[in-house]
Amino acid sequence: MSVGSPTPMAGWQRANVLAAAQYLRDIVSRTPGDVKAQAVYQGLLEVLEPARRAIRQQRELSEAARSSGTLREKRAGSERRRNERRRVNLGPPGGVERRRNDRRTGRDRRNRA
Repeated sequence: MSVGSPTPMAGWQRANVLAAAQYLRDIVSRTPGDVKAQAVYQGLLEVLEPARRAIRQQRELSEAARSSGTLREKRAGSERRRNERRRVNLGPPGGVERRRNDRRTGRDRRNRA
C-alpha cells in the first residue's frame, strides 16, 4: 500500500492494523499520560479511516490561519508605533563628533596616505 493510494487495504492488512489499534487503545487507557502511544493510536485510526485524517488536517490548518491572523494584527500595531516615533525630529545625536575634521577633497585625496 503506497501513500495516498486510492485502493483499499486487503482484509489481512486491515485486521492487523485494527488489532494494533486495539492494543494501543488498551495501553492508552492504562497510561493516559503517554502522549506517544496516543499519537500512534490516532495515526492507526487515520489509516483505517482516511476521512479522520482529512478532518484533522483541516482543523490544524484553520487553527494555524487563525493564529497567523492575530500575529498580523499585533505586527501592524507595532509597525504603527514605530512609524510615529520616526516622525519626531530628535535632532543630531549629542556627544563627541565622530567624523574626522580634515576631510580630503579632490586631488588631495590621492596624495595623502
